[in-house]
Amino acid sequence: MRCGPLCRFLWLWPYLSYIEAVPIRKVQDDTKTLIKTIVTRINDISHTQSVSSKQRVTGLDFIPGLLPVLSLSKMDQTLAIYQQILTSLPSRNVIQISNDLENLRDLLHLLASSKSCPLPQARAPETLESLGGVLEASLYSTEVVALSRLQGSLQDMLRQLDLSPGC
Repeated sequence: MRCGPLCRFLWLWPYLSYIEAVPIRKVQDDTKTLIKTIVTRINDISHTQSVSSKQRVTGLDFIPGLLPVLSLSKMDQTLAIYQQILTSLPSRNVIQISNDLENLRDLLHLLASSKSCPLPQARAPETLESLGGVLEASLYSTEVVALSRLQGSLQDMLRQLDLSPGC
């Protein structure tokens, strides 16, 4: 007897029926937990408390500030910018935060794909190509301002996730 693709599929069916997709609620909870963890890591770095996330610092305008309404794609773009800034900093304080941002972006991609709106890979904005010159001139200020604004952005993202943001 010859068994075609249908027979093979029927033979695998009992095994496939035990596989469950990760519930989207779990992904959203993991995303919120990771955001809280990153905020805690930023709080543990003592010198980040000295700058308000709303304060403007000349020469550091490329670091994103707070945005009123965040979609999943805007969250991803914002995190990509922060990730690029943090990976450019030589400080050991930000290595784990940068890794956490990568994981957070992956979770946002899962949330977006669950809503049938896959996110495009974020490109490095042109304004960040000249980051090297700014870092040489004001390394400490860049780190403080970036972490402070990142913390504010993450807290906004946490609030937006409760409202189930769109694509």
